[in-house]
Amino acid sequence: MKIVVLVKQVPDSGAERNLRSDDNTVDRASANNVINEMDEYAIEEALRLQEAHGGEVVVLTVGPERATESIRKALSMGPDSAVHVVDDALHGSCAVTTSKVLAAAIAQQNADLVICGAESTDGRVQVMPHMVAERLGVAALTGARKLTVDGSNLTIERQTDEGYEVVTAAAPALVSVWDTINDPRYPSFKNIMAAKKKPVQTLSLADLGIAAGEVGFAGATSAVLEHSKRPPRQAGNKIDAGDDGGVKLVEYLASEKFV
Repeated sequence: MKIVVLVKQVPDSGAERNLRSDDNTVDRASANNVINEMDEYAIEEALRLQEAHGGEVVVLTVGPERATESIRKALSMGPDSAVHVVDDALHGSCAVTTSKVLAAAIAQQNADLVICGAESTDGRVQVMPHMVAERLGVAALTGARKLTVDGSNLTIERQTDEGYEVVTAAAPALVSVWDTINDPRYPSFKNIMAAKKKPVQTLSLADLGIAAGEVGFAGATSAVLEHSKRPPRQAGNKIDAGDDGGVKLVEYLASEKFV
């Protein structure tokens, strides 16, 4: 079984994130960039399947040169190799055009299974798994909290607000996972050192047969026209304790329709 895991480098969600003033895209150059958290669960699930069934695990990233840092971090968890699609023309791409690039790169891998996080912490649109699966013409088993593989048959428990749904499909397929599916392993020192020597294939848009005008700002189906920082939080109403403090509190709650 050959498994491709989609990995995205994103600004650390624990720090302040900003948009660039010149083109309204995410300011990644000044951010502390890390692996998208949900993708670590996807990597772990791929490694568990490899340990149970054998095969190969390949990490696939679309991003600038600095995304190599996250590729090596991903490889230190245990995958065998990586593919990095990097091209200056990709800057400004929307989700639709990004899915086209991802699907083209995946198609070259002849994968039996594609695993990815259910969402990214920078975009949080939750549409990439569906769009990539549609472009590849394979089943989309999305939002998995559990994945079982029996030969070429795949079964997931799809996490919902009410519980879960059981969904099945035959490989090849794409599975997106939530952080309830497993506990990602910590890279060992041995694997960290080994990751430095693992092969990373670099591809351009030309290698994928995609013209520069099909992606980036030129090919985007949506764009951010303007942005502004969230306004500072206003001071709340303060009620001093006293003989009539309780009355004032109830009056305020009633005015806000809480009581």
